[in-house]
Amino acid sequence: MSSVEKTEKKRDPNNPCLFCKDPRGVSLEHELAYSARDTYAVSPGHTLIIPRRHVASFFELTTEEVNACMGLITEERLLLDKELKPDGYNIGVNVGQAAGQSIFHVHIHLIPRYKGDVENPQGGVRHVIPKKGHYTR
Repeated sequence: MSSVEKTEKKRDPNNPCLFCKDPRGVSLEHELAYSARDTYAVSPGHTLIIPRRHVASFFELTTEEVNACMGLITEERLLLDKELKPDGYNIGVNVGQAAGQSIFHVHIHLIPRYKGDVENPQGGVRHVIPKKGHYTR
């Protein structure tokens, strides 16, 4: 194996799974899930909610795991409201490579939003497909 191949293997967050092997910056923990600040935050306070069980798709989670994740979203929102006072939030999950998923262990993004962080926030999560976020009535 060349040194380039070794470096690439080290950088693969799926081998071993980054969220199973080395949870970093854990904020809150529960039996079925935990939360941590995103290493590559898109805004101050960007947080990931991560079920402990290793499954790739949000749709593979049990009802109990979904409930645990939703509970952590609520708890994190309260902490972020107090600490950073954002003006809004986006919540999102990438499911599958076509949707942009790069770490194949479910994780939910809780992204605080701030007035002025983008010129026109209309459409919010609709901006995952370029030029589709803005709409008229």
